[in-house]
Amino acid sequence: MARKPGKKYTAAVAQVEKRPYTLDEAIPLVQKIKFTKFDETVEVHMRLGVDPKHADQMVRGTVVLPNGLGKSKRVLVIASGDKIREAEAAGAEFFGGEELVEKIVKENWLDYDAVIATPDMMRSMARLGKVLGPRGLMPNPKTGTVTTDVTKAVLEVKAGKVEFRVDKTGVIHAPLGKVAFATAKLLENATTLIQAVIKAKPAAAKGKYIKSVTVCSTMGPGVTLDVTSFNAKQV
Repeated sequence: MARKPGKKYTAAVAQVEKRPYTLDEAIPLVQKIKFTKFDETVEVHMRLGVDPKHADQMVRGTVVLPNGLGKSKRVLVIASGDKIREAEAAGAEFFGGEELVEKIVKENWLDYDAVIATPDMMRSMARLGKVLGPRGLMPNPKTGTVTTDVTKAVLEVKAGKVEFRVDKTGVIHAPLGKVAFATAKLLENATTLIQAVIKAKPAAAKGKYIKSVTVCSTMGPGVTLDVTSFNAKQV
């Protein structure tokens, strides 16, 4: 039996009109109807007109949100030699080589939010695919997390770098920041992320690319956006 929504959630839903909102309207509304005591994350969910079963219609990329995400990510760097010292200097919380690979394998260690690796360590990293892959933590050259420029990679993650990837149902889920952010900062983050997804449109994608966009807080109801302007921006 489905659980009946609580009074606070029902009251929040009642404040959302059954119409598409502009982004400028939706973000402050999401902030207004938040009803929990903790500082929720504001999220965006984008349904795309792609079929991710086809490799040439996969949508994936990264973007550095101009105002960050409201929390500092714990970064793990797996490298060798001078690159370990570079990771430490850049502010990574965890850094090392083969011993950290072993720790993850033997202890299922997951006390970090992002993983960066240098190319020379990728053979060892292959052992971690089953642990890190399902959690979206496996380093990948396409997202800049397999690199020799460890300093840049660490600083980008710390600054609010977000990875987006369409799931098997054709939807992208991504964080935008915290409800307590100034509205202007959330709007800037949202615009930056949506534009990045638009730019990542695969050449093989035909028809309407952005089918729907919803923004919400972690526990709050969704607010549907008018996607007309987003599709108009595509080239």
